[in-house]
This record gives sequence, C-alpha cells and structure tokens, in this order.
Amino acid sequence: MRGGGDACGSQAGAVSWSRATWRPRPDMGSLSRPSSSASHGNLPHLLLFFLFVGPFNCLASYSRATEILYSLNEGLPAGVLIGSLAEDLRLLPGAGGQDLLSQSPQHSVAERNPPLSFSLASQGLSGQYVTLDNRSGELHTSAQEIDREALCLEGGGGIAWGSSISISSSPSADSCLLLLDVLVLPQEYFRFVKVKIAIRDINDNAPRFPISQISVWVPENAPVNTRLAIEHPAVDPDMGTNGVQTYRLLDYHRMFTLDVEENENGERTPYLIVMGLLDRETQDQYVSVIIAEDGGSPPLIGSATLTIGISDINDNCPLFTDSQINITVYGNATVGTPIAAVQAVDRDLGNNAQITYSYSQKVPQASKDLFHLNENTGVIKLFSKIGGSVLQTHKLTILANGPGCIPAVITALVTIIKVIFRPPEIVPRYIANQIDGIIYLKELEPVNTPIAFFTIRDPEGKYKVNCYLDSEGPFRLLPYKPYSNEYLLETTKPMDYELQQFYEIAIVAWNSEGFQVKKMIKVQLLDDNDNAPVFLQPLVELTIEENNAPNAFLTKLDATDADSGERGQVSYFLGPDAPSYFSLDSVTGILTVSTQLDREEKEKYRYTVRAVDSGKPPQESVATVVITVLDKNDNSPRFINKDFSFFVPENFPGYGEIGVISVTDADTGQNGWVALSVVNQSDIFVIDTGKGLLRAKVSLDREQQSSYTLWVEAVDGGTPPLSSTAKITILLLDINDNPPLVLFPQSNMSYLLVLPSTLPGSLVTEVYAVDKDTGMNAVIAYSIIGRRGPRPESFRIDPKTGNITLEEALLQTDYGLHRLLVKVSDHGYPEPLHSTVMVNLFVNDTVSNESYIENLLRKEPEISIEEKEPQISIEPTHRKAESVSCMPTLVALSVISLSSITFLTGMGICICLRREKKHHREDENLEVQTPLKGKIDLHMRERKPMDISNI
Repeated sequence: MRGGGDACGSQAGAVSWSRATWRPRPDMGSLSRPSSSASHGNLPHLLLFFLFVGPFNCLASYSRATEILYSLNEGLPAGVLIGSLAEDLRLLPGAGGQDLLSQSPQHSVAERNPPLSFSLASQGLSGQYVTLDNRSGELHTSAQEIDREALCLEGGGGIAWGSSISISSSPSADSCLLLLDVLVLPQEYFRFVKVKIAIRDINDNAPRFPISQISVWVPENAPVNTRLAIEHPAVDPDMGTNGVQTYRLLDYHRMFTLDVEENENGERTPYLIVMGLLDRETQDQYVSVIIAEDGGSPPLIGSATLTIGISDINDNCPLFTDSQINITVYGNATVGTPIAAVQAVDRDLGNNAQITYSYSQKVPQASKDLFHLNENTGVIKLFSKIGGSVLQTHKLTILANGPGCIPAVITALVTIIKVIFRPPEIVPRYIANQIDGIIYLKELEPVNTPIAFFTIRDPEGKYKVNCYLDSEGPFRLLPYKPYSNEYLLETTKPMDYELQQFYEIAIVAWNSEGFQVKKMIKVQLLDDNDNAPVFLQPLVELTIEENNAPNAFLTKLDATDADSGERGQVSYFLGPDAPSYFSLDSVTGILTVSTQLDREEKEKYRYTVRAVDSGKPPQESVATVVITVLDKNDNSPRFINKDFSFFVPENFPGYGEIGVISVTDADTGQNGWVALSVVNQSDIFVIDTGKGLLRAKVSLDREQQSSYTLWVEAVDGGTPPLSSTAKITILLLDINDNPPLVLFPQSNMSYLLVLPSTLPGSLVTEVYAVDKDTGMNAVIAYSIIGRRGPRPESFRIDPKTGNITLEEALLQTDYGLHRLLVKVSDHGYPEPLHSTVMVNLFVNDTVSNESYIENLLRKEPEISIEEKEPQISIEPTHRKAESVSCMPTLVALSVISLSSITFLTGMGICICLRREKKHHREDENLEVQTPLKGKIDLHMRERKPMDISNI
C-alpha cells in the first residue's frame, strides 16, 4: 500500500523545471549541467499536502513536463558525457534533493523494482548526434560529429517539439539547439522531459574569399584618401567573434592602406584607401595579397590575390624625339615612293593616345602638292613627278595633334637631287637547269638550293653599285664573299608545286647616283606525288525517298588531287563498314543503292568511302557518307479511338472547349502533319487543328437539340494526302434554364363564369403549364400566392395537376370577381424557376355585360403576394411528360394562337371602347348589359360552368 501511495503522490507532485540553472562539471570540459529550481524548504509542506490529496489524485493525469538545458561545444568526439537525466531530475539518492520517484532512498536507478528506463519519444535523427542510455539516463555524443554550421546555418530553424531530435535557432547569436523528448518509465513513475542541448560555436572555419583573384581599378588622378570598396569580402560560417574581424594587405606598396567599415547588420566591408599620388605611366598595376582574419583563439585567416589596376587619364601629350629630320630625294624617284616617316609618342592609352599628323599652315601649297602626309601614320610619300622647275629644297613643318593637347612640332628638310640615268650592268650565270630563259626546279627541293650567280658592274667604273631582290617568293640574293660584285640567288624554304608553279623575280642593281637596272628571272616548278586525294566534302550528306527503285542513283563523289599527270588520277572504293547493297563505281565515283530502302526499318546509313591516287606509292583519303531515308506518305492518320463521346452541359459558351480529339500519323515531316475538320455540323462546331480541341461556335440549347453526331476527318499533309474519319457523339446535359410556360389561361385578363349553384369539390378550371427542361428541372408545382375577392379562399388548387376546385358552397355574398394569383414553379437546381398567372373567376348567374367585367379587371388593385412554397411533386405528371415530348408542336401552336388572339383582342378593344362611349351618352346610370361579343355559349345560358374566355 505504501508503494502505491508513494507512486501516486510522486505523479501528483513532480517538479517541473521551466528554466534550468547551469553549473560547470570537472568531467565535462565545455559542458554545463542544470540544477533543480525547487526549494528544499518546501518539501515537508509538499509531503503533508500529498498526504491529504494523494488518494484523490491517483486517477489524475501522469503528465509532468520538465525542461532541462545542456550546452556543449561543436566538434566533440563520440562518447563525451552531456548529462545524466537521472541525476539532474533528482532520481538518484544524494543528488541534491529527495528522490521523489524512488521506492527507497537507498536504491539506485538500476536497483529499482521495477527499474526506471529512459527512452526518446520517437527515433528520428537522434542516433546521428546523441545517444541515450536507457538504464542510467546518461546522454553522450554519438559517432556523428556535431557541426553547428551544418545544423543551424544550413538546415536549422524553428522545428517544434515532438520529434526525438530537432534543430532550432537559439536566441543567442553564437549557438543553436538540439531538442529531444525523453520518456521516463514505467508507468507509475512516468515523466515527460524536454531536453535542450545548446551547441556552442568554436572557431573551426577560416575566412574564405568567394573568388581567388580580386581586381580593383583606381584612376591615376585619384586624390589622396580616396576610398574604394573591395567587392567580394571574405565570409566565415562561424558566429560572433569567430567570424571575420579585420582585413590587411601583405604589401601596401607605400601607396595604399585598408580600412574596414561595419554596417547595421554587423557585416564588415574592406575599403582600399589611396595614400600617395598615382601615375599609370610609371606603374600601371599593383599586386598584393589581401588577408581576412577572424577573432578566434588562435585566429584563422583566409587570403586572395588583390590586383589594383591604375586606369589611364589624358595627362600626356604627343612628343617628337627629334626637332628636325633631313630627307634626300632623287629627281628620278617613282611617284608614290615613301621618302620618310615622322612618329610622335603619347604615353597615354587608348583614345587618350590617338595622334594625327598635319602640315602647319606655314608649309607652301606647292610643297603640300608634291609631298603627301598620311595623317594617321605620319608617312611622307612623293605625290607627283619631280619636274625641272621644282624647288630643290622644301621645309615641311609637321604637327602631331593629340586630344586636348598643344601640337608637337617637327621640321622635315627635303633636298631634291637631279640625276642623269646611267644604269649598271647585270650578268647572270645559271646553276640550276635553264632552258630558253626558264629555270626548272623540283618541288620540295631543300632549303638554300643555289639557282644562279649574278655579276654586277658599273659601266663608268666610278660608282658603287648595290644589288637587291625585288620580288615575292622563297628566294634571297646574298653577296658572295670574298668578291665585292658577285651575288648568289638561292631558295629560302621548300617550294610546293600545288601552291604555286611559276615565279617571276627581278634582280635590281643601282649605284650611288641613283641609276638602276632590273633583270627578270623566270622559275618553273616540277611536280611530285606529295599530295593525297581530297574529297570536296569530307562529310557527304544525302537524302533518298523510301521505296526507291532498284539501282537508284545517290550521288557522284568527287575527290581532287593537286598533283599532275598520273599522280593526280583518283579511284574510288567503298569502306569496310558500307552495307553490301550499296555500290560505288571506282572510275566515275557514282554511288548507287541496289535494293529498296524502308524508312521504317532504318532511317540513317553512315559509312566511309576511299579516294586513292595512282602515284607510287599511292596516297588516299577517306570521306564519310550519311544517307537519310526520307518519308513517303504511306500511312494514314489514326485516331486514338474510332468513337468519341463527350457530355456537355447545355448553354455551353461559344468556342468553349468540348474535348480533345487525339490523332497520330506514323509518317514524319509534312506527311505526318495532320489537319482536322468537321465533316458535318460545321456551321455549329469547329476543331482546332493544332491542339485537336473541339469547340462549339454557338451556345448549345438542349431544348432545341439534345445530342449531336459528328464525323471528324483527319487529313495528313502528304501528296496525295491520306485521311481517316472518326465518329463523335455529343450529349447535352440539361440545366434549369427554362421557367414553366403557362399555356392556360392564356392571359391575365381571361376570366371564367362560375355559377353560384356549383357544388363544393367541383372542378372549376385549371392552370396548365409545361417546362422545356427534363428530369427534376421539368417537375412543376402549382400554388396560389395571392387572392382578392368576396371570399377567394373558397377555391383551392391541386399542386400537382393545377386543377382549381370549389372548397365551400357559394353564398349570396360571394357574387362578384374573385382573383387568384397562381405561381407555377419547377424543381430545378440550384435554383427553381417560376412563372405567375392570374386566374379570374366571376361568380354570378350570368354575364350580362362583358365590358363591365373587363373594366373590373383593369381597375382591380394589385394583389399582395402571400409567399407560400408549393408542394412540388417528386415526378412530373403524365400530362407534363406528354407535353415535353410534344413540346415543339405545342410551342408552334401556342405562337400561332397568341398571334391570332392578340389581333382579335385589339379589334375587340377598339369596338368596346366605341360602344362604351355610346352607352355612356345614352344612359350612364343603367346597369351594363352588353353581351360577350358572341363568346357566351349554351353552357352559360343553361347556368352551367363554362370555359375560360380569352379577352
């Protein structure tokens, strides 16, 4: 009994820690343990209280929520003790408080009978980070190392209690929480404990720059103390002081320094500060290393290369190296010959360094006409032939112009020397084979092959003669030492017959007086088999329609060989990967196919062909042939279904989507393009070819037509086109879009004579209505919603048939006009529709004056509506079912009848008005006795009920 009482009292009096205080433990290092927030002084009072209330609380809830907070550093190894739930929950003797849940203060957790057990409320991810000893209640770190950045920065935040382990952002900026729900069992000692484990950040991440190369551009005219933000600052996943704290440069070059600014969010941005005067022309780039350092102990660093580029400004002007140049021009110089070039230098870059040249205004026009100055290059050319009257000395003042600069000036003094033409002599001696003035050389001759010697002599023997080669080609002319007037002509590189077969070179000799002579030499190359055949197209792409005729022509392969003669003759062969039904003529290169190709069997063929020349040894080349088999229109379009059925509500909006008609064609390209069209009912329906959507052009009315049968034709784009058809059935679903149509009485002005002798229960008249809808939308109910007259309640209406019967015997006071406002309502969904009609009953022995009754109908005040829901029958009456089936005929007859009645009524009203005026003139006090214009029949004369008259 005592054990049971203790258990009950423990459950009722368990202490809950909403916030736990922390104290360090020598065996945990960075871990913290909670202590109880309950006061020991209150324990006797609590026991006394439990003594009285314990028996009544045995059936109370066992839920006692306790919250414990531990903390540990991230990155700890497996097996580190986080805390002991048994000790911290005061479940052990001598744990700082009385063991509220134990059977005896002397027993440990393991010695309890039954023993206590600890378990996580659910499994989840707990095994990855924390392990719980089920017997002792001790929490240890697991083999999975806890990484605070991976848990909290990437996957953390806001997961509520309820899983065995959760991740939650902590209010502290440098920690996060693992949340565990722990159950203490067995049932008599049950406790639900919420454990929070705060993960503290350690400095395990170094700062890192997003990119390894950072560039900053500074204009060279940037003043001292100019601040430039360095983009791409370093990032550090660690928090607080373990994050990035400062930046520095490895080399400041005595020109720069760094400053760090911190914004409202605590982000630090490095700024580059200019500390000296920059000059791009002196140094256009500075390279250093920027280092980011965090606040850990010891601190960790990250680095990136910082390149500081100095951008150019226009702070330099063009300059000439010389102030004057001297130029000599001989009188026989050729027009267009460059005689000199001036060049200024601007140390700036780009547009800032653009220089243009021009003559000064002091230069005479005659000098400008004789010597042309190129404004972009500064080259001076002889522009016209030098005549005998030309000045022998010209002073050319040339300006170098730069953007925003004062022009630089240079003077060119041009001296013209008049000469008399006396050419030197050139004597050739050939080494290579020469026939009729043409030298023959084999292609691919080695470099420095000698061709000929040339002896240069001056006829007068008093001038120094120079010689040079004036031509293009792989030749050079060199002085042959030790002789002073001998020159050797030789090759400078191997020559290729296929590139050029013939050369014409000129040997030019000229003396110091300007006299010159030119000797022309012709060189012819001889061919060798040094070239393989070359296909005009290394990839030959062909197309052929399927179902081709046998031995169909595909193409003519063409390979050329740059060699001449037999060495250039080409033969053609199929490669080993070519199918056997392809043939290639070795001489003509015509490619054919011997069999009929089927695209459905294989659409592409790819193989190689060879071109071989007749040289010794022969050379060859390979090309690839790709044949695409084109589709022919040999497949008709196929519908997914032969019959399509669609159910569409009536009043479906115009061009609304009814359904999709799916069709395929096995052919490709234009042959597989399918056009859909509606064969019949095309004035009502249309189909979207691209999407296959069937649409109605107009709104559909089920009352006009309840179903449609269409035939859709699919035609492909082949020539000739192929087609197929499919049947489409469209069924219209009824909606309640028609109110009941009252066919009788035909007008609110119609009335019926009711004889006073009519017996109660007799049928007086009826209200007859039809509804064009079907089903429950066509179920009609009748009700009287308004009455007026001496005693209108004497009449009732059958809600199903519309029959109006006399309920009570008519009295003398009931004579006169009785008006019944009848509501005719259907049973439509979602809202029933209705119509109203006025039933006029004239109780009297006879109708003596029709005009009098008509006057009563016109002057009768409005009837107030007594809203009264009719008793709607479940099924339409047999009469209504018949009316629906005969609806088109009834509607047509009703229209014709109404037209005739309207015409006759109009004529009757006119006649009545005229007669009424005449009667008023004769005797206004007499009782109206005008007959009913021939409408009173024998029934009325015999005082029997008559049919309703339509006025």
